[in-house]
Amino acid sequence: MTTPEAEPTQPQTPDPDSDLGLDRDPDPDPATAGRGASDGAAGQSGAARPEDRLEKAVRAAEQALIEYEIAVETFRVEVENFSRLHHQKLGPMYARLDELDAEIAEALAARSGDPEDRRKADEARARVMPMPGVEELFHGWMDGEGLYPEAAAMLTDQSVRPPQRVRPSDEARKLYRELVRKSHPDLAQDDAERSRRDEFITRVNAAYARGDEPLLRELSAEWAAGPVAEQQWPSKSEELYARLEWLAQRKELLTVVARELEEGAIGAMLRMAPDDPDQLLEEIAEQLLAQVTEREAELARLTA
Repeated sequence: MTTPEAEPTQPQTPDPDSDLGLDRDPDPDPATAGRGASDGAAGQSGAARPEDRLEKAVRAAEQALIEYEIAVETFRVEVENFSRLHHQKLGPMYARLDELDAEIAEALAARSGDPEDRRKADEARARVMPMPGVEELFHGWMDGEGLYPEAAAMLTDQSVRPPQRVRPSDEARKLYRELVRKSHPDLAQDDAERSRRDEFITRVNAAYARGDEPLLRELSAEWAAGPVAEQQWPSKSEELYARLEWLAQRKELLTVVARELEEGAIGAMLRMAPDDPDQLLEEIAEQLLAQVTEREAELARLTA
């Protein structure tokens, strides 16, 4: 099997606190930080700012997260590759076993005539995966005759049926006229205001084109509320703390992904033979082949 090298096979989970810098306490108070720096760095040209310490923690956390992402992604690729090989090599054997189980159950039911045996035979037959039809494979996009008209229209950017004519209500027309009078871009006093009005009037026109009276009411209330106040930009320390928080959240998400990969059936198989997964597939294939041989012999005995 050709798989990318994974080091390690199981992602090494960095500690969510120490590796992401969350156990550090870079004091954002300049007065406190200044005292500590001046006491510990006497004779130096100046004390390090608290933002410098915090930024260093963020950089360390970012590097730790990158390494963890690499480990998780490497293992994910390993799992996908092994899953694909598992399906290619063992899938036909599993399918053969399901078919034999169904035929054996049907033979037993035919021999006994017992309703319970018939029920079990029906259940066994239902477990045999049928080959999907064209419609199922293409999820309603085409059948044996070709693409459905709707699918063909989507691919050619054409309309399947003429668009319905929208007739806005009297109230919608009233709201539209009022909004246009109030928010028209020509009433802007500067470029920023004109840009805001252009964006808003585009939304108004789209709502009116759909005859969406409730949305026109919402837009009317939005315009009446006035422009959103300018955003207050965070300080450098606040930005760095927010970055640390995001890194910690990202780490938690990756931990969930890694756990799901490790606890899945394919991940568990990889952990059983991390150095030679191909050999593990060979061993499973031999076991399945033996089961197939046993089932075939049993079926031959029942139908003799």
